[in-house]
Amino acid sequence: MTCQLFAVCFGSSEPQVLARFWSGVLDWEMVDDPDDGVTLLPSDDTGFRIRFLPSQEPKAGQNRMHFDLTSTSLEDQQQTVARVLELGGRHIDIGQLPEEGHVVLADPEGNEFCVVGPGNSFLADCGFIGALACDGSQEVGYFWSEALGWPLVWDQDQETAIRSPHGGPKITWGGPPVAPKTGKDRLRFDLAPPARGDRPAEVDRLLSLGAKRIDTGQAEDSWVELADPDGNEFTVLTPR
Repeated sequence: MTCQLFAVCFGSSEPQVLARFWSGVLDWEMVDDPDDGVTLLPSDDTGFRIRFLPSQEPKAGQNRMHFDLTSTSLEDQQQTVARVLELGGRHIDIGQLPEEGHVVLADPEGNEFCVVGPGNSFLADCGFIGALACDGSQEVGYFWSEALGWPLVWDQDQETAIRSPHGGPKITWGGPPVAPKTGKDRLRFDLAPPARGDRPAEVDRLLSLGAKRIDTGQAEDSWVELADPDGNEFTVLTPR
């Protein structure tokens, strides 16, 4: 069996603070993380956790990955934005146009995300977290489809999207031009083989699909760090 998307992981200077913010936005439960951080457990069919682990890496430029949160009405969108601001988020300008219908915000550590307006047919039935929107190539969309065993639900004009067969958020890649990498990714995917799975075999499979091994100089007891074809770091955890 292929790896599952176990979590989306934030590198954070203050994991408790950032986790408290996102727990308030998403209404997810906070629990301690075994790697000295905090984990949020989904309260819906999102299908993955969100982890916040300590990191000293400064944020350098715009993240290559962000959440697209959905709205059921204009009032619902406004309520989400108001809740974000009350919890410590802020409005940011990344060149969006007023007619685009989404509000661009940042969390307390500057990680960008969007609150999408109502009536977005592409994200219909995807839940509150509608998508993980990524800056990336068509090749990397194909890679992650194979890596996770998720089918392509969009493949047009070099833009791709995948979604778990069980539902939940989509993962999208916007195609060229792909923004240059400006440092270690603040957000990454944590994969895990299923219980009693074979992690070395799964790492070999991911390498055969186009991943590259990253030498972090540490033992690989807890995780193996790899990079996808666009150079985005991700980890393969122990089976669970």
